[in-house]
Amino acid sequence: MLKQVAEGVLTHQSEFMQSNAVVVQGEAGVLLIDPGVRSQELACLANDLRELGKPVVAGYSTHPHWDHLLWSPEFGAAPRYGTAPGAAAIAARLSTPDWRTSVAGMLPPDIAEEIPLDDLFGRITGLPAGTTRIPWDGPGIRIVEHRAHAPGHAALVIEDRGVLVAGDMLSDILIPILNLMAPGPIEDYLAALHLFEAMADDIQVVIPGHGSVGGADQVRARIDQDRAYVNALRDAAVPDDPRLGPSATFGQGWLPDLHERQAQHLGRTP
Repeated sequence: MLKQVAEGVLTHQSEFMQSNAVVVQGEAGVLLIDPGVRSQELACLANDLRELGKPVVAGYSTHPHWDHLLWSPEFGAAPRYGTAPGAAAIAARLSTPDWRTSVAGMLPPDIAEEIPLDDLFGRITGLPAGTTRIPWDGPGIRIVEHRAHAPGHAALVIEDRGVLVAGDMLSDILIPILNLMAPGPIEDYLAALHLFEAMADDIQVVIPGHGSVGGADQVRARIDQDRAYVNALRDAAVPDDPRLGPSATFGQGWLPDLHERQAQHLGRTP
């Protein structure tokens, strides 16, 4: 079910990791950001869009992880954009003959058969380097590219609506997940949070890739919480983070292990 979170901006949440697809209404149709995740959820989203009475005229993938690269034939053949590094990363994977086997190995086993790894998966057009706006006939959307979490990750700012589509950052349920393959994952993450902080006063709604949509009072709070976690990793300290605590409502069976893996990889276990 679509839920309006700002004027002309709606979300559709998947059961898997509370994944948020974002719909932005334009003059001739809608921009669809990170649709997912299971086939039946994509079908439900397509039905909701038909009820809106406007076609999908463009898509955007915030970063090249499998759950942000999905599509359905019911969305049509609109161009699907991403940053140049993000598109290059997924194009490299799709260029291998066994890409489906490779991606399938990343899927949660309990829903793997419900994820459409078809010929529409990951067909992203990289926008030229330095592009700062999504090319479409709708509200102005600024692209904020950074290197946290994944290569070519982008946040999107729907400026006249005060909405930040954060990709896989600023979640109320997930700790920061660093791109551990990068030379400076901690520095990259802190730099991205600095970008968010610089625009925080203009943001009224923050939409994470996973978790709950937050209002204006949540923007700086989530930036501060994510920075505190990353600083704890940097300093080899035990993070005081409710997303890892006994009262956490999500991921108790695996988020603490993820934290330990990140700390061990960085060589910064307390």
